[in-house]
Amino acid sequence: MGHHHHHHGHSHSHNDLKGRNLLISIVLNIAITLSQVIGGILSGSLALLSDALHNFSDVLSLVISYVAQKMGKKQASKHRTFGYKRAEILAAFINASTLVIVAIILMKEAIERLVEPQEIKSNLVIWLALIAIAGNGFSVLLLKKDSEHNMNMKSAYLHLLTDMMASVAVLIGGVLMKYYQIYWVDAALTMLIGIYLIYMGYDLLKESTKVLMLFTPRTIEIEDIVESICTINMVKNVHHVHIWQLNEEEVHMEAHIDFTEDIKLSQFDEILEEIEEHVYHKHGINHVNIQPEFDKCDSKSVIVQD
Repeated sequence: MGHHHHHHGHSHSHNDLKGRNLLISIVLNIAITLSQVIGGILSGSLALLSDALHNFSDVLSLVISYVAQKMGKKQASKHRTFGYKRAEILAAFINASTLVIVAIILMKEAIERLVEPQEIKSNLVIWLALIAIAGNGFSVLLLKKDSEHNMNMKSAYLHLLTDMMASVAVLIGGVLMKYYQIYWVDAALTMLIGIYLIYMGYDLLKESTKVLMLFTPRTIEIEDIVESICTINMVKNVHHVHIWQLNEEEVHMEAHIDFTEDIKLSQFDEILEEIEEHVYHKHGINHVNIQPEFDKCDSKSVIVQD
């Protein structure tokens, strides 16, 4: 059995920066949540209270992301041979789930408020919405870069981005209520925020679920990999293939390979190196585990149900 890693990780300083940015965002969101809860109760604004609820879910999601990011750096051990490399994917799954749950709660409350509109103290709503936009906007900028290539950071970023948008909606609602006495707009905007949260959360939930379920990454075509490996000298057949994503940085592949001759181990090592370089540069697979075979009587199907 031959296997190899192509290590491709981030530096410690980059991870420390990610952690620091998450901590700053946590502190900012705790302050915003507290101010919105007080303001929502005093003004009677559902949009403000629902925004506070979403902000509280932001705090929880940021804490989960922060803990997962720290855990992901822990070393492997005898009982945890992969370490905690899946921690960030799990965090992304939890955070995406909470986005969808929060959205459903918001929409339920919005329907109740549409049925029974209430007068709202709009001045307080406007000021608190402005504070939330500034705080969340700063947090969004802090996490934006890392969110582009990390599911965990993307889940935290989405919580903050949607919350910033929610605050913008609350601000618009506050202005309309102050100058035009349109009180139903508070609930209508809450409903729109909920729909947008479901739209954003579902996509991330789907992606993180695929990784947790060991699905083959959508960018990889197994047939193409099998065909290209079969062009290598002395390779007769590639079968019993598994390809999965461990986390954002590692894609693993294992397969059985039939050889045309009863080759030496030293020859196998040379061919294995060729396979590793090939699948890494063409398909981004950085951990390869190959079982060599010669005239073995087993299933030669590419996908074998274990």
